Amino acid sequence: MTTNRNYEGRIQNEFTRQAEAMVASPRFTDERRLTDLRAIAELDGSMRVMDLGCGPGIVSESLAHDAGQVVGLDLTPEMLARASKRCSDAGHDNGLFVLGDSRRLPFEDASFDVVVTRSAIHHFDNPSAVIAECARVLRSGGRLVVSDAISSEDADESSLHNALETLRDPSHVRMLPRSVLLHEIESAGFTLDYEVSSVAHREFDEWLAITNDASRIGPLQVVMRELAESGNHAGVNLRYEDGRILFDHTTVVLRAIKA
Repeated sequence: MTTNRNYEGRIQNEFTRQAEAMVASPRFTDERRLTDLRAIAELDGSMRVMDLGCGPGIVSESLAHDAGQVVGLDLTPEMLARASKRCSDAGHDNGLFVLGDSRRLPFEDASFDVVVTRSAIHHFDNPSAVIAECARVLRSGGRLVVSDAISSEDADESSLHNALETLRDPSHVRMLPRSVLLHEIESAGFTLDYEVSSVAHREFDEWLAITNDASRIGPLQVVMRELAESGNHAGVNLRYEDGRILFDHTTVVLRAIKA
């Protein structure tokens, strides 16, 4: 129980502070990415859709254009308040925002047509339990859409990459290698139906700004510049060019069908 409280406290503390920066970040609000995600979900006006780990409601508000009902679930009250306001301000009355734990979803079996989760899997301390819960609440034939950054298939590179992410944001748990993420999804009874990947070129200042904590800048600059100049790319093409720390994030979007 203490471990769970510590984990939940980190999530709530970090995302309460990050909420404002997230809604201002083009990384999260890019309309093309949102439109693509909505198309992959293949919604219609009769569907009940969950946005799992909804944060400030950026994805929820986008999904609300096409869904019958969008249920946003998050562990952080500040995020839920922002999500509800975002949908209301956009003129959507089909949003419902629920405080809850992704490992124990407060919903009945087979009560959703689609579950969408973006940039959340790497914050879950037990992704197997979360994905199993997604399977439980989805109807037969329902769709799970997962969008998240992944780490290297090389164990050492993956560990180093995730260590850097955790230094930046203590609520980070683990960006999974693609093979591990796919295994978790298939082990929960899903069949992969669609997959696309993309590479985003990231810059240190932009990456750190989202955490909204200036005290983390100096130590990470030292560590990441030293790694880059020594030729250790941490599985993310880490490099130091023209006085800037640069790296790449690979994101996969997976759609899977429940049997």
